[in-house]
Amino acid sequence: MKKVHAFTDDALGDLDAVGIADAIAAREISAAEAVEAALARIDAVNPQLNAVAFDDRERARKRAVDNDFPSGSFVGVPSIIKNNTDFAGLPTCHGSAAVAPNPASANEAFTNQFLATGVNLVGASNMPAFGLTATTEYVDREPTRNPWDTDYSAGGSSGGSAALVAAGALPIAHANDGGGSIRIPAAACGLVGLKPSRGRTAPAKQTEDAPIDLVCNGIVSRSVRDTARFLDDSQGFRPGPGLPPVGLVEGPGERRLRIALITEPITGQLLDRDTQRCVTEVAELVESLGHRTEMVPLPVDRAYIRQFIDYWSLLAFALDRTGKRLHDKGFDRKQIDPLTRGLSRNALRHLYRMPSSIRGLRRSTAAFRSLHEQFDVILSPTLAHLPPEIGYLDPGIDFGEAMDRLTRYVAFTPANNTSGTPAISLPLGQAKSGLPVGIQFSADLGDERTLLELAFELEAARPFARIQDA
Repeated sequence: MKKVHAFTDDALGDLDAVGIADAIAAREISAAEAVEAALARIDAVNPQLNAVAFDDRERARKRAVDNDFPSGSFVGVPSIIKNNTDFAGLPTCHGSAAVAPNPASANEAFTNQFLATGVNLVGASNMPAFGLTATTEYVDREPTRNPWDTDYSAGGSSGGSAALVAAGALPIAHANDGGGSIRIPAAACGLVGLKPSRGRTAPAKQTEDAPIDLVCNGIVSRSVRDTARFLDDSQGFRPGPGLPPVGLVEGPGERRLRIALITEPITGQLLDRDTQRCVTEVAELVESLGHRTEMVPLPVDRAYIRQFIDYWSLLAFALDRTGKRLHDKGFDRKQIDPLTRGLSRNALRHLYRMPSSIRGLRRSTAAFRSLHEQFDVILSPTLAHLPPEIGYLDPGIDFGEAMDRLTRYVAFTPANNTSGTPAISLPLGQAKSGLPVGIQFSADLGDERTLLELAFELEAARPFARIQDA
């Protein structure tokens, strides 16, 4: 395996974000020492991983020296923002050469929510063009690679963030999820990835007014407590309107859960052997902890696949045709990548059926959420097969082949985006090759507490594999 990591005996050590913040608060290290260690780690691994879109180290250094941070849980902790979210002073290029690299004039709403945790942003992370695919690969530049094995995809669309956290360059990083884009790279890179309930965090600027807002902001991390602390801080800054409060989750819950086990992808294909073995082992683990599992079919018709692709295509069509309004006047439509263009053309061919596809997605949402009338949690693989090798999901391949491959890979994640329900990917499995295998748990709208309590319990029962130990 071509493994890349930056863990070393420096100010960051093996600490997660909470550990680093505690060390800074105790004056065992300074925020300046933390950011210098993070920058050295990024410099050590980024030539192999290609995870950084824009470097912003000088401003990060100044903030650390000035101690210019809000009083959140992660004061002075180095982190990074995904390059589809405005951070004043940095270009927001959305992974595409079509977007002019003009610095953002102001933060968008989620950026302020993230900064309120106290993080020190060192730059922006790589993502595929407009976040429309499940790998961070391009037609005009090098891909972002998986630190567990650089021949393989880091997932997408939050691939740059996941690669940096998995490699130990940063303890946490911003990610967002419109069809699995927190959970997919978390699964591919062996991380914790929580997609919150719709509305729990500030919405993404580009999609908040869409007919169905698929996108939720969050983070990827190496520990459950970092994700729990982030969610609590984010609610202190901006409570999710209409959602029950989560509060700070600090450990397992007492309640034993009714868990629906779903192992057949909506496509009907078989899981690969490693994924099947890992999800079976985790189902046995949760049973051994006193929870009750029951195998159930996914209550969503296969028409959902076409309906989701139709709607995904509509988002690409809007980018293609109104890029100058959505982004800025420097948007160059000629630079749109083949996958985005293919999705846009697909939308144009099928605009007549878009209203029925949106209605179908809403019906599927009701069917999916109906599972929670009987079950507390749904357990499934995060992905239908292991992370693919670089090139398998290349955005330049034939459009029909690309969509078939994507659909087979991400068969389990989109239902939570259309329903708005929370879901978490946990690195509870490992392939015989050593690649991580993510296991997904989802709950009803607003019930992140149940997911985090279960995640704490599973992390203790089966500690997550560490790249520096493998």
